[in-house]
Amino acid sequence: MATEIKIPDIGDESLPAIEILVQVGDHVDKDAPLIVIESDKAAMEVPAPSAGTIASLTIKAGDEVKTGDVIGTLTVSESESAAESESESESAAESEVESAADSSKNKPEKNKSTDTKADTKPDTKAESDETVIDLVVPDIGDDAVPVIEIFVKPGDEVDAEASLLTLESDKAAMDMPAPNTGKIVSLTASVGDKLSTGDVIGQLVVAANNNGNGAPQSEAADNVADKAADKPENKSTHESVHESAHEPASTAKHDNHAAPIDNTAFRQAHASPSVRKFAREVGADLGQIKGTGRKSRITHDDVKAFIKSELSSKTQTSTTGTGIPPIPTQDFSKFGTIETQPLSRINKISSQHLTRCWLNIPHVTQNDEADITELENFRKSLKTEAEKQGVRVTMLSFLMKALVAAMQAYPNFNSSLAGDGDSLIIKKYYHIGIAVDTPNGLVVPVIRNVDQKNIYDLSRELMTLSEKARDGKLTPTDLQGGCMSISSLGGIGGTSFTPIVNAPEVAILGVSRSKMQPVWDGKAFVPRNILPLSLSYDHRVIDGADGARFTQHIAATLADVRRLLL
Repeated sequence: MATEIKIPDIGDESLPAIEILVQVGDHVDKDAPLIVIESDKAAMEVPAPSAGTIASLTIKAGDEVKTGDVIGTLTVSESESAAESESESESAAESEVESAADSSKNKPEKNKSTDTKADTKPDTKAESDETVIDLVVPDIGDDAVPVIEIFVKPGDEVDAEASLLTLESDKAAMDMPAPNTGKIVSLTASVGDKLSTGDVIGQLVVAANNNGNGAPQSEAADNVADKAADKPENKSTHESVHESAHEPASTAKHDNHAAPIDNTAFRQAHASPSVRKFAREVGADLGQIKGTGRKSRITHDDVKAFIKSELSSKTQTSTTGTGIPPIPTQDFSKFGTIETQPLSRINKISSQHLTRCWLNIPHVTQNDEADITELENFRKSLKTEAEKQGVRVTMLSFLMKALVAAMQAYPNFNSSLAGDGDSLIIKKYYHIGIAVDTPNGLVVPVIRNVDQKNIYDLSRELMTLSEKARDGKLTPTDLQGGCMSISSLGGIGGTSFTPIVNAPEVAILGVSRSKMQPVWDGKAFVPRNILPLSLSYDHRVIDGADGARFTQHIAATLADVRRLLL
């Protein structure tokens, strides 16, 4: 028998599917999660309407769905259908018995038989055995965190560890669990409120037969046994983590890339949607994580502990994450007097980024020269007009225009390699990064849409960004979106150098100081102003021949800027 799989009531809006947990042919139990959909506030799972085999699935990750949409069909066997019917019948019978019991309790005392009175405890005693406890926000750190979703309301019955609300920091979303099984009697938190550790958000009525641990007396013995069984398991878990952190190098992974996630194990892991979302964000494999929550449920803390364990084990190996042996530390004080100076924040960030770029990109540097004699004379002739506009025209403005012209002629230079390494992303915009030397270190602000601006516009923007860089007032937006960068050492000196490609860009143009040189014009040596160019590029994307053509195109444009009009 085929059953349609429909989206339950998720409100009026269409929501995207962020994860498909099953595939055609999978056998699922009733209420097993099939897909995960996500709103701007929370992630939620769509359960299987019954046990059976997935016969078809018409949805994929990224599709948007709404209430009532059919996303596939489920084949239910006769035995499974009969079992479900029997289960539903039993549930209905239990409900009728409970209803009858409730009705008998509500009847006047005189209608009860003497035997019933003897066997039944007064309601007033049951009420006196109830305890009211506060719902306290657990340890969520030092910051106040906003509430993005509330799952319960006064009057709701909840189990221990059931999610009451979701808090979301700038790094992750976390569920606040119920401390015990009981009934919500009050709730003072609302969506948007900011909560801190220790805040009381409401009260919970706990029955006396819960024994203070959220389990009825009939389940108390089982839970005690479970806890006793969990203790050695947790101990062995800690021991295994400790042993893996000190694992011999021969058994360690030699691949410097993260291990692939086992999607099947990830889907089968016992975790809430918010924990699954958090695990996806940090790249943790839920299939490898042992849960410490109720019934071995994986919590946010379990995921964090797993990540810390993985990082710890990697740092304790004999090589760095790149597979390159680290440089041994030395005590330099034994050779003479020393002074330790802390690196600036910019130095630390730059060193990490440049190390990644150098190790991941196969660099090639092409050196060339450009004759800028006429261009330099033209630039100097603009001095008076530029002063009237309040700008100072430098060679860098012309370099940006020449660079964009070359990028338009050779589009591969205006690209980035896709994350999978199998395709090239060609950009249709032209944003140029300019390396600026500041007292705190090297920064690379970006000038946008260079192809749409004239020399005066570029000169004005260069002055503004350079001033912001030296004053430490650059914003993150000022440093993002570059297509290619220029590193100019012309004001300092040198004849050539190897600039490091600023990934995810695929090339960078280095410029050294120009100088007058004798150049043979066919009849005699004449003095010409020669500018050294150093082009570094990613050899995975750009061939040597294209690198040489690219620098020649720049040199030809700088030698005769009228080419920019063509």
